[in-house]
Amino acid sequence: MRFAELARYLEKLEHTSSRNELTAILAEVLSRANQAEVDKLCYLLLGELVPSYRGLEFQIAEKMMLHVLSVAYKKSAAQVAGLYKIKGDLGDTAYELAPDGTRGVKLTVSGVYQKLYEVAEESGEGSRERKVRGLADLLGSLDRLSAKFVVRIPSGKLRLGFSEATMLDALSLMVKGDKSARPAIERAFNIGADIGAIAGRVKNGGLGALAGIKATPGIPIRPSLAERLSKPEEVIRKAGPEEVAVEEKLDGFRTQVHVWLERGKKRTALFSRNLENTTMMFPEITAAAETLRVKSVILDGETIGYNAKTGKFAPFQETVQRKRKHGIAEFARKIPLNIFVFDILYLDGKSLLELAFRKRREILERILSGRSAGAIQRATQRVTRDPKAVADDLGASVAKGLEGIVVKNLDAPYQAGGRGFHWIKLKATTAALEQLRAGKAAGLPDTIDCIVMGAYRGRGRRTRFGVGGLLLGVSGGDGRYYTISRLGTGLSDEQFREANRRIRRLSSPEQPKEYIVEKEITPDFWANPGLVVEILADEITYSPLHTAGRKKGGLPARQAGVTKAGRAAKSGEPRPAGRGYSLRFPRLVRFRDDKRPEDATTTGEIIKMYRQQNN
Repeated sequence: MRFAELARYLEKLEHTSSRNELTAILAEVLSRANQAEVDKLCYLLLGELVPSYRGLEFQIAEKMMLHVLSVAYKKSAAQVAGLYKIKGDLGDTAYELAPDGTRGVKLTVSGVYQKLYEVAEESGEGSRERKVRGLADLLGSLDRLSAKFVVRIPSGKLRLGFSEATMLDALSLMVKGDKSARPAIERAFNIGADIGAIAGRVKNGGLGALAGIKATPGIPIRPSLAERLSKPEEVIRKAGPEEVAVEEKLDGFRTQVHVWLERGKKRTALFSRNLENTTMMFPEITAAAETLRVKSVILDGETIGYNAKTGKFAPFQETVQRKRKHGIAEFARKIPLNIFVFDILYLDGKSLLELAFRKRREILERILSGRSAGAIQRATQRVTRDPKAVADDLGASVAKGLEGIVVKNLDAPYQAGGRGFHWIKLKATTAALEQLRAGKAAGLPDTIDCIVMGAYRGRGRRTRFGVGGLLLGVSGGDGRYYTISRLGTGLSDEQFREANRRIRRLSSPEQPKEYIVEKEITPDFWANPGLVVEILADEITYSPLHTAGRKKGGLPARQAGVTKAGRAAKSGEPRPAGRGYSLRFPRLVRFRDDKRPEDATTTGEIIKMYRQQNN
């Protein structure tokens, strides 16, 4: 495929908001691609060059890209900066600067991809100049529309309003004409999280080729996720119905440890919850992994600051300081980390994903036997069928300063990328424990992960921080984000400043098309999807302003018994027409750098949490 043709598709995608239309366009693009280029096409459509776990970055900031445009189009820095100030978008700036004509129309998708890859791989002395020259040369050989989108890729500004999830639907549409193949494609993607490789297999051999995708050390598996419940009795029923495993819920970084042999040498890799390669960040975990007496293994666990002498866990605010690319050795001495392993997914050439959890735990205990100290340890576990024991374990966990507990079905396989009642998290504040022990619901069963959709300027002293309030949203599970709350209190001065810094990096001159927002709460600044925050709230309410979970039809507000606070008067009554869900008294817990926008709480989860708080 010629890149100029892809650029026309990108232009069409940019101006399409319908999810079904987006999917249909993507399916058409994929169907036109040949076997050799379909993987590269997938990466480029997502604004990437390789799967996220490969960690290949352009390292080209806005200022550097402006210099690239200056060199490519032989314009002064002042001319380029002035035009960018007017346009507000690097791609649109390139479009205006590029001369008319049909230059580069013969360049293929693979050809442009290769040139971008070479630029991204440049490193060492003089690499900045080589990157600038390489990109400038490429832009100089492209037509205007192609230049517009090529510039946006290294800048991280492609953002066409879809993610890998939409690509899975598009692949299904390509091979089946509908979305019926999505579950089979997603199962393969959950085990081998490389959308390009998945597309290549489907393109070459159809759905049957996906059977060849197996767990492989070095390629992260999408992590299994837990459902939420609020009562120990419910937990036993859902995860049992007899014996369940109870584990502490540690407040750190979800980490997969991979060990394998390559050309006779032991290799190790660490991956985060969102599949980022964190191997270099946590040298003590990497070193400990190398000592494991295995040929190959994939472990799942939680990495957290831990004092072996006192047996105390570090609070998240300390542990999070270890997630860095600079000063790693210094902080490793200040805040030593341990990984507490709670699952094993692969061992010595064999996938263990389909085994029952009790069997996987037996294998894990054998592999880690005798490791009562060191950077890799087994997570504690108790097997019980008694709801009181579950409540007691929750209380003990909270007393240690931990988040709560996770209760697991002993007979369930590992559900890669899936959230279900095979794992259930039970969290509580100290004040809520007595209510739980008494069998009563204690407000919301969990915190909520929201994306920051934009910001308000604020008034008075808050104007010093750049922002005075945030607009929060949750995922609709359909590639869109819906508002659920505004947040303007409970933030420290430093949190306001930090929010301003992060939002400015994600700033958008206009409302991102995947946001569903009522005009009455339009923020002063828009932010592209990228910043996830953890929010604690007293309860979930109804709101005429917010769009999360809003549905058509239903009873008028008066008939539904809505109070001034926006809550339904009685549990179980229909939600009023035109009203969505909102958060009452939201407070910022922390920024979640380990989560992507796609990992935000969904409207479906919000509805479940609303029902749980009223039971």
